[in-house]
Amino acid sequence: MAENLIAFFIIIAGGVFFKWKRPGGLEPDTARHVINTTVIRFFLPAMCFKVIASSPIDANTVLLPLSALITILVCLAISFLTYCAVEKFTSVSKKEKGVFILAASFGNVTFLGLPLLTGLYGEGAAKYVLLYDLLATTPLLWFAGAAIASAYGKGEKASVKESFIIVAKLPPIWALIAGFAVNFAGFQLPSFLNKTLDLLSMPIVPMMIFSVGLALTIPKIKEIVVAVPAIIIKLCVSPLIAYGVVLLLGINGLALKSSVMEAAMPSMVLTLVLSSQFKLENKLAALMIALTTASSFITMPLISLLLK
Repeated sequence: MAENLIAFFIIIAGGVFFKWKRPGGLEPDTARHVINTTVIRFFLPAMCFKVIASSPIDANTVLLPLSALITILVCLAISFLTYCAVEKFTSVSKKEKGVFILAASFGNVTFLGLPLLTGLYGEGAAKYVLLYDLLATTPLLWFAGAAIASAYGKGEKASVKESFIIVAKLPPIWALIAGFAVNFAGFQLPSFLNKTLDLLSMPIVPMMIFSVGLALTIPKIKEIVVAVPAIIIKLCVSPLIAYGVVLLLGINGLALKSSVMEAAMPSMVLTLVLSSQFKLENKLAALMIALTTASSFITMPLISLLLK
């Protein structure tokens, strides 16, 4: 775990350095957008298809996304109630409240979760990471998350139709469906295709971690104080909820560990997209990504140790 986190820290630091120096005059937001788009629309679908097509399908394949949905929905409720209480004692604005609710509930389950879990538990964990994200986190983000951002922001209003179109257009979703189809059909992928998919999967981990570094910002003390409840919910309460949910559902083994660790991931980078689209506090969203990512280097090793 320590070696993986050190490696991730170095690559994230490289992203921060790139953001600071801006080699070639390239804007960090532009670089992050290009990296994220390339990963999501080209490299990640290859991994999704390969992993799902070649992995055994069992009860955990269905139960794990269900546990993720329950965990995120409970965190949304807890963070909403928490910041309803916080705003009585502080000057938290409506737009800031929306950011805190989103940041406390949606985790960076692929961009950080995928490299971390595969580093911890091997390539077998990739299946659970993709299921957690594509069948639970991402759909819920664009339906429930977009509705929350729309309610608290001043931008365009979200619609169910638009959210459905966004999710339906995601290439990893279709790669996941294709992978299931091949798996159920019992079709064995030819060796040349396996090799191609393996090569396409290799750049994903460093590119995703580097992208996290590009999104980080330096926080202010006043902002940190108000953000503390959201940080605690995301990094501590969320994995506790996940642990209780997976036990109730009868999930065990690698799927159990993957569920809890995914719930412990720092705030999702895509919350920046929602914050921008619906005119929330965009800098605050970036701050939450920075604070939870930095804090997760302390909390995640502890949770991993407890899971042993």
